[in-house]
Amino acid sequence: MANLICNIMKGKFAYYCGLPAANDGLIIVPLESSGLEADATFRDYDDLASLLAGTTNEQTTVGRKTVSTATVTVDDTNDRTDITWAEQTWTAPSGNAIGAILVCYDPDTTTGTDSTVVPIAKWDVTWTPDGNDTTTSGWNTLALRAA
Repeated sequence: MANLICNIMKGKFAYYCGLPAANDGLIIVPLESSGLEADATFRDYDDLASLLAGTTNEQTTVGRKTVSTATVTVDDTNDRTDITWAEQTWTAPSGNAIGAILVCYDPDTTTGTDSTVVPIAKWDVTWTPDGNDTTTSGWNTLALRAA
């Protein structure tokens, strides 16, 4: 598996990550290592509800994080756009091993459901929650480079 940008988000990446709406946010979803689907299948999901209805499991003991501010920077030197947000911390996390971190766009964090949450990108990670605080160090920047 590899880090990837989901197909549905490639054209909308910088716009949505700039959080253009009043109540929108980025949702960070930890996924269990057991049941993760292959990238070829994973990248075709258009919403979080569909993704979680497959074999991929959310690690709910650790829980999701909501990001309400992000910075979009066009990097002409490296031919990419960078999206950065504050690092998130899981305090005393526990539960099943995590194999990926998924970043999604939620157009309305006050009333949205998983069927309106759009997957943007995932990071392959190896993380077994052991009660020690864990920070999203390295998982808080997305970079999109057109091929």
